[in-house]
Amino acid sequence: MKVSLNRKNVDVGTAWPIKIVQFGEGNFLRAFVDYAFQELNKAVGFNGGIAVVQPINAGMVSMLNDQDGLYTLFIKGIKAGEIIEEKHLISNLVKGINPYPDFQLYLDLAKEDELEFIISNTTEAGISYDEGDTVDMNPPNSFPAKLLRLLYERYLYFNGDKLKGLTIIPCELINYNADTLKDILLKYTDDWKLGQDFKSWLVDANTFHNTLVDRIVPGYPRDNIEEYNNQLDYKDQLIVSAESFFLWVIEGDEKLKEKLPFHKTNLDVKIVQDMQPYRTRKVRILNGAHTSMVPFSILYGNETVKETVDNSFTGKIVESLIFDEIIPTLTLPEDELKSFANEVLDRFRNPFIKHQLSSIALNSISKFKVRVLPSLLEFNQKEGKLPLNLVFAFACLIRFYKGEWNGATLPLNDDKSIEEYFKTIWSSNDIKGVVDNILQKSDFWGEDLSTVPGLKEALTQALQFIEAKGVEEGYKAFVQS
Repeated sequence: MKVSLNRKNVDVGTAWPIKIVQFGEGNFLRAFVDYAFQELNKAVGFNGGIAVVQPINAGMVSMLNDQDGLYTLFIKGIKAGEIIEEKHLISNLVKGINPYPDFQLYLDLAKEDELEFIISNTTEAGISYDEGDTVDMNPPNSFPAKLLRLLYERYLYFNGDKLKGLTIIPCELINYNADTLKDILLKYTDDWKLGQDFKSWLVDANTFHNTLVDRIVPGYPRDNIEEYNNQLDYKDQLIVSAESFFLWVIEGDEKLKEKLPFHKTNLDVKIVQDMQPYRTRKVRILNGAHTSMVPFSILYGNETVKETVDNSFTGKIVESLIFDEIIPTLTLPEDELKSFANEVLDRFRNPFIKHQLSSIALNSISKFKVRVLPSLLEFNQKEGKLPLNLVFAFACLIRFYKGEWNGATLPLNDDKSIEEYFKTIWSSNDIKGVVDNILQKSDFWGEDLSTVPGLKEALTQALQFIEAKGVEEGYKAFVQS
């Protein structure tokens, strides 16, 4: 009979002192940040324990505490054609705290002498200002307000000692996440009248670091949990699964590299002055390829990302638009971009993740504007010609929003006003008129695309070939013309 997973039944050594307070106990942080710090503990004797704070009233802290913070991470993926399968028992979570029933226990974290870091992932909506939050709420509603109460408690407890400031590294998926968080903290500081001395300590003693995080974390493998349980000799209620790819880009200087010597691990953690080129790389290559492939791959008959890249026809389009049309528009070194692109294709081929194209189709118009259109326009400006694969993907997007293909309903999933607009303009079946209307729809694209030389003609021709010949033969006719 299997034993329960806890520190009495499984020998993981003594708990480390608390160096990190982490807001969030979800799958991503446990498969990404907590794993990363455990690797740092192994590699350099970082000796960092983590106190996990439940950021909302409903959460999993009690389950974590039932297992003394222990859980198993399964990593599965593919790299350079090789299958990667790893199993890690994560043991650096020291305690979990729910601030709602015991706010004082939460505030006591501020008194931890060895505390150095704040980590968070409270969803994109987590870094927000709530005008209803007040200094006397126990706890306040928002994550920034909770964090400020903790920082203010630390300021008071250590009498404003600037050596007791913290390194704050949010991982929420918004651009300039740390800058945004800092601005909200300063607003609360003024609203709550916490004083100029504290405000100076907040700015001068603490550091804020924008980040980019990248790892697919399916989470608890509910559908095949027995397969995972059979690999363990203990009962684990908090198994989490993740892909093998790992990227963490943090804005920081040499001091941060000394504090977080991830360069001594095997993890791809980049501490850089400016993370924006890396964010652009991810948005254009990974997200851009995802968004580009959805319409033409669904129209072709594929259902998943893996099918798309494995197929000799659709896979070639994906590779060509990445290597020949997206990468030439980016500023990082070409070798680095190509290496990242190959890793992206490995991720797309991951046999352990079934990524449905229909799920990526959500809000494709706004995604195309942010993820794909800049590559199309910048390639045109730089090379003096249109990128044929991206233009064909654009044509397939317009055709996809007609809502049906060969008598079947397509998985549109966008704002109803956008879907209705396409339904209206497609009712005429006048391809040239459809293209004219779409390109002039500046509220879709942020500009009038009808002014881009040759784009209207190219899209019209691509759509005509698609309607007459289908996707594969239509693509061949389009590129040959």
